[in-house]
Amino acid sequence: MRTFKPFYVSAALALLLASCGGVSQMVSTPVENIDAIQTKTTKLTENELQRWSHLDLVKDSVPGMSVDKAYAELLKGKKGTKVIVGIVDSGVDINHEDLKTVIWNNPKEIPNNGKDDDKNGFIDDVHGWNFLGDAVNEQLELTRIVKMGPTAADYVEAKAQLDAERGDALQGKEMYEGYLKSAKDLKEYLKKDDFTLEDVKGITSDNEAVNNNKAFFTRVLSRVSLADFSEQVKGGVDHFNDQLNYNLNPDFDGRKVVGDNPNDINDTKYGNNNVVGPNPEDALHGTHVAGIVAQVRGNGLGGDGVANLVEIMAVRAVPNGDEYDKDIALGIRYAVDNGAKVINGSFGKYFSPHKEWVQDALKYAAKKDVLVIFAAGNDAKDLDVVNKYPSDSYDGAPEISDNVLIIGALNTTYSTNMVAPFSNYGKKNVDVFAPGMQIYATTPNNNYRYLQGTSMASPNVAGVAALIRSYYPKLSAAQVKQIIMLSGTPLKNAVLAGDDQHDANFAEISKSGRIVNAYNALLMASKM
Repeated sequence: MRTFKPFYVSAALALLLASCGGVSQMVSTPVENIDAIQTKTTKLTENELQRWSHLDLVKDSVPGMSVDKAYAELLKGKKGTKVIVGIVDSGVDINHEDLKTVIWNNPKEIPNNGKDDDKNGFIDDVHGWNFLGDAVNEQLELTRIVKMGPTAADYVEAKAQLDAERGDALQGKEMYEGYLKSAKDLKEYLKKDDFTLEDVKGITSDNEAVNNNKAFFTRVLSRVSLADFSEQVKGGVDHFNDQLNYNLNPDFDGRKVVGDNPNDINDTKYGNNNVVGPNPEDALHGTHVAGIVAQVRGNGLGGDGVANLVEIMAVRAVPNGDEYDKDIALGIRYAVDNGAKVINGSFGKYFSPHKEWVQDALKYAAKKDVLVIFAAGNDAKDLDVVNKYPSDSYDGAPEISDNVLIIGALNTTYSTNMVAPFSNYGKKNVDVFAPGMQIYATTPNNNYRYLQGTSMASPNVAGVAALIRSYYPKLSAAQVKQIIMLSGTPLKNAVLAGDDQHDANFAEISKSGRIVNAYNALLMASKM
């Protein structure tokens, strides 16, 4: 899973349908006034931050999707139909207090009788299917290519990248372990298990190491508590250990516990019905994604989902590492065949040996009128230059279907920093942007937390798509895609984009040049 990278302490502290007619006639604020909105300078309150993606750019001066406004002014008292949203991800905690009432139940399957009642090829698939079985950790695709040897396609490029990434992971591990040692040394010096900014500022010493630690933690503790710092740094160490032990290790084989041949698309009898996965904690990513779409609105628990008439179908196909093309292709087909009208895929990679399997699945979804939404990726790359898989177009070729959306991520502030610094972009290959920084949603074991990534932007759009398909069910997947793109708020302000944070015009970093707006989308859908 390459689309969502953990942003540990280094990042935390560094940030410390053309036929629809004229769009300008269907938006809540005249287009010509949008770029004149005054930038919000005050810090968001906790309540605002928890739902900033639902707020309105005009009213609240943050680049949200106007979800709250849509419910208040367009959907109040309006009846809709339930829509099944397939979440192809790391697993979903279907027992979460804020999700259990919106989990899809297969009406044709008798639970736990050991039979394939609906004859779809999957035994007891009551809430979805787990294509990973008990597998959790996996290699990156580039590691698998290197493991195959010099005769493999893309070997030279993969080998160079593997060597570079292993070097970076080793360096990162050492750096984070150094942070932990610095904290330990200062605890010993102060003779305290915990210390505050005031404790650090009070240090007077002639020892160079002590003074270096004092300077470092003076900066750190002015932004976060020691407990938060320690938690994030330990998370960083774990992240780099996972990379070295699993993701970037050619000798590791995470697939052997699954029991299939991942290079045979016809070998389909594998996996199980445990859509959470073997460990609920490992379903963090998928549970968060599901919550963004569908956590129950207005129940006083955690945050609110974008859509209010949905059922979440869990398709576990994304490990801690890169997903297999076979699992994604079969996962998409499973969701399509079992009634999903919207599918979210918050994952991705930069090598794809069997990309044609996934593209065939996307065409199949298009034939069955299913909208598929993918995250653009978190490497600040220009996708017009670099291929990111999966997508509906590679190497500048025409799109293979009209049912796929690629989503970039927005930051919380309407300013030059409006584009999340990690977000991939592309005038041709990213369709639209949506909120993806500091998104509050469900995590396993009845918890909630902020996560960030294009992984969070994609389900925000999936939620809007589900809203449209709920209240205007006669619209096709292709029409919903066009509505989302054309009804978005068009912006031409200067922003920073890419790994080098270069100056860019927001209108030029995606195909639409827009940010998703649920109010406008529903208004446009009503005119259809």
